[in-house]
Formats: sequence, C-alpha cells, structure tokens
Amino acid sequence: MPYQPIENYGLIGNMRTSALVGVDGSIDWFCFPHFDSPSVFGAVLDDRKGGWFKIETSKNTVKHKQFYWPDTNVLVTRFLSKEGVGQIIDFMPVAPKDAEAGHCIIRHVQAIRGSLNFRLECFPAFNYAQDTHTTTLTRDGARFDTEGLSMCLGATVPLRREGNGVVAEFAVQEGHKESFSFQESGRNDDPCAAMSRDLAETLFRQTVDYWRQWLAQCTYRGRWREVVQRSALTLKLLTFEPTGAIIAAPTCNLPEAVGGQRNWDYRYTWIRDAAFTLYGLLRIGFTKEAGHFMQWLEARCHELHPDGSLQIMYGIDGRHVLRETTLSHLDGYRGSRPVRVGNDAYNQLQLDIYGELLDSVYLYNKYGAPISYDLWRHLRRLVNWVCDNWMRPDEGVWEVRSGPQHFLYSKLMCWVAIDRGLRLADRRSFPADRDRWLKIRDEIYEEIMAKGWNETRRAFVQHYGSATLDAANLMMPLVFFVSPTDPRMIHTLQAINQAPEKGGLVANALVYRYNLRETKDGLDGEEGTFNICTFWLVEALTRAGRTDEARLMFEQMLGYANHLGLYAEETGQHGESLGNFPQAFTHLGLISAAFNLDRALGHRG
Repeated sequence: MPYQPIENYGLIGNMRTSALVGVDGSIDWFCFPHFDSPSVFGAVLDDRKGGWFKIETSKNTVKHKQFYWPDTNVLVTRFLSKEGVGQIIDFMPVAPKDAEAGHCIIRHVQAIRGSLNFRLECFPAFNYAQDTHTTTLTRDGARFDTEGLSMCLGATVPLRREGNGVVAEFAVQEGHKESFSFQESGRNDDPCAAMSRDLAETLFRQTVDYWRQWLAQCTYRGRWREVVQRSALTLKLLTFEPTGAIIAAPTCNLPEAVGGQRNWDYRYTWIRDAAFTLYGLLRIGFTKEAGHFMQWLEARCHELHPDGSLQIMYGIDGRHVLRETTLSHLDGYRGSRPVRVGNDAYNQLQLDIYGELLDSVYLYNKYGAPISYDLWRHLRRLVNWVCDNWMRPDEGVWEVRSGPQHFLYSKLMCWVAIDRGLRLADRRSFPADRDRWLKIRDEIYEEIMAKGWNETRRAFVQHYGSATLDAANLMMPLVFFVSPTDPRMIHTLQAINQAPEKGGLVANALVYRYNLRETKDGLDGEEGTFNICTFWLVEALTRAGRTDEARLMFEQMLGYANHLGLYAEETGQHGESLGNFPQAFTHLGLISAAFNLDRALGHRG
C-alpha cells in the first residue's frame, strides 16, 4: 500500500485518542487507548507492517473529496465515479466518560447516487507492529486478540480472513448504508456483535450536536472566522480530557525532511506551549478549556525537581519519564529513519519554558480567574530558580542536539519569567523578593541588548557571539520586551524578511526557523519552513504597523493548509506538509495572528 502525502489526511478523535483518515478511506494511524499508547494502525510509519483499516471503492477512475461535516470533527470522505457517488462518514463518539461507545471508531459507508462496490481491509498491527495477534471471525464481525489487548470489528457485511486480518467486498445501493465499528473487546469470549444501524445513527447525531454546541462558545467574529474555528476544533481534538493536557501533535516520526533523521515523538505536552495555548483559548472564548489546562499546569508546579526546576515536557497524564527508544523494525514514513518513541528532550535544559509558564499564569490570572496563594508559592520558587540560573547556556527553544549555547530566546524568556512574576506580585499584592527580581530582570535586559545584538548584521541573533538569525526572536515585541517599532526590532524584521540566499529566513512569505547553512544543530539533513514562525512574522509585522504586508502574508499562509484547514509542523519546498500532523503549535499561532491582525485592521464596513 503506497504512502499517502501527509497533507492527505484528516483527523478524528474523542479527546482520549485520535485517528488519521486518508482521502483514500484508509485509517493509517490509531493509538489505543490514549494518544501516547502504542499504535494499532500505523501504516504512516511502515506501509507494509504498520497496519491499516481501509475502505475504498474498487473503481480505478474514482475521484476523492474529503471535508468535515460543518462545525464538527466528523469527517466525510467522498468517492465520485461514473457508476455513482459514495462516501464514508468517520467519527469517534464523544460520550460520557463511562460509556463504552465513546471509545470506538464508527464508519458509515453510503451510496449517494447509483451503486458502488467497496472493499474493506482491516489489518491491525499491535504495539507498533511488535506484538502478534490471533484473528477470529464472529457472527457479525471479527476479533483481534493479543496478550494484553483485544479489539473488535463489528460489521453489517460478511467478513473473511486473509492472513492476520480480515477483508470484505460489498455493494451499496443508492439510499442504503453499511456500518462498521472498531473498539476494545472486553474479554476473549466477547461475541463482538455489530453495532446496530439505529445506535450508530444516534451516536452520529449526538456527536454532531456535541461539536456544534462546543463551537458555539467561540467568540471570534473576525475576518477569518472559518479558519479560526477549524483551528479551535483541532485544538479540542488534541486535548486529553481526563487531565486537560494538550498534546503537541497526535503523531510521532512524521519527518521534517522525507528520508531524513529529524523524526520525533510529539504525543506529549510541552510547557512551552502553555502561554500560546492559554492565550489562544482565552482570546476566542474557551475559558473552560483554558481553566482545565491551567489545572494541569498547576499540578506540574507542585512536582518541581528538588532544586526547584521544571521539566520542559511531560506525559499527558503528568508522568515525568519519557525515555526515547528506537523501533528499528519499522521503515519509517517513506524511509525516514530512525523511528523514535518517547522523547529524550525531556531531560534537556531549556530555560525559555519558565517565561512561557509564568506568562501563561499571568494571562490566566488576568483573563481567566485569580490564582491561589498556594500556586504563587511554587511560582515564586520558580522565579527564584530563574534568578539563580538564567546565565547558564542551554539547548534552546529548538531543542538542538549540538550542545548548549547562550541562546537569545532563552534569555528573553528568563526576562519574561521575572517580569511576569513581578507583575503578578504587584497585581495580587503577593509577597516577593521584588528588589532582587527587579535587579536581575534589568541585568538580563542589558545583557541581551549588549550581547544579543550583532552590529554587523544589524539584527538580534540566535545566540551570543553568532551572526545567525533566528525566527524565535520575532517574539521579542510579542512579549513586550521591546517596542515593535524600536529601530533594533525594525532592523531585525528587515534582516529576517530577506531570502535565505541573502542571509534572511523568508522564502516566498514562508519562514525558516534558522538557516541550516549557518547553524549546526547536531543533525544531518534539511527541513522545511516552520509554520508557526510564519505566523510569528505576521504578528510582528502587525504590531509594527505594517498591516497590509502582514495581511498578504497571513492570507498566503492560509493557502498552505491542507484541504481540511489542517497544518503540519512545516511546509516543504513544494508546498507539501512535513513533520508531525496536525500541529497544535501552528494552529495556536494562527489563532493569535488572526485575532491581532483582525483587531489592527479595525471594523469592516
């Protein structure tokens, strides 16, 4: 089975786990029971061994179309041919926590016009294709049993065994449908009955109603309402409801360059994303989600290391150890190896996370609800840790594996940590070592201006002593470190907004995070432009008063979303999606850029 382009997928989910569904009707990624559990279907990482659940028409001349049911995360994949028009409606029911129906995939197959023949293939490959399983046909479905997990495929058509999976050929007449469900089987003698059409239809309607009612909370009414709402719906899909954590992406090892080694596991929650997450959710009215995520953050603040420091990332359940291992038996997406599970970056020193955490708490205290004194005690300890450690070199925001440096962005966010600590203390009259904090905050400011500014490049650079640009420095005016019209910031914008061959980071309005020809990050290979960096540049231009230029760049960037409005981490040389998909960070950047650009442009009419 050939690999699909990354941008050919849509996402369905139930805030516990999710699945990628291709335009060809194949589910090629599904982890169970949670986002970071081992995969059951993993064809995106190995098209032969990874496992898939495909429903397709048998016609070679078929055309594909895929879209979301309006205002929902219910996915429709349509097949158009001379013989007729058919479609698959894919969704994961959003049900009460104790309802089994909430933890399954439901697939409706319908004929809209004419009659179509379909073929079903269900070939699970448990535990990243490492565990063997037995396949048993039942009266109206099939069961797949491993030592630790049993899954059941309920079907309204007869199935037959083929190898370690099942297949079926069936015809659907106009006005009729067949239904399939895939879910955990409680015990080995479970009859694995098919879900009734009535129940499947009821769950479909309940799921549509759930998403529409949830989206109705959105307060954004600006120029780009549909794309902002799609980003909000995507972020909700990436939320682990039991804890409130939001994962960086639902996939692992989708490459930053096809065939390269920049392949990472993103199914975890980065502290770095906190400020962007809370800002984005609060700005468009989702205060409940922001509050739930704030509870997750507060729990992490109660789990500081003995020295008072914080990890950069955690598991969705709050676990601390995310040990990285290599799955050498998998080929990787289009030969992109190694395939890694876990992420050793959790052990890195990345000083920027303290600024992002304190900024998120500051925003929540301002726009959400006042924080408690008990949380403040932990935050005060964090600020004191920053005061003691801000001068250390670290691995930086991009998690380089080439050794520590004095990255400007890390120093910037240490400044933010102390600044927001001071603002919180003053706003809430909390006790704090204000004199010391003020002194060190100003010391960091002076050092950034002295050592982070390169007079020859006339720009703020990646780290002290370098002449390399870094798109992360676009955050300087966004966190109120400098004025967006400060001459140094204007010069930095001009330097970044040049083509890479001229020393800049922008290629046809798309932004690289840094120039690989000038920066050694400890890894081989190339990468695409970084989508969130493009949205950062849009926002920096907006705040500098260059709204026409910002709008053109923003609206051009909208054209690089896939057919469903979803973004991966990066955009490749030919407009293709690269990296894990869809990427929460990118969609948060879109929401922030859309909100602030729309506000700067003013009311229409």
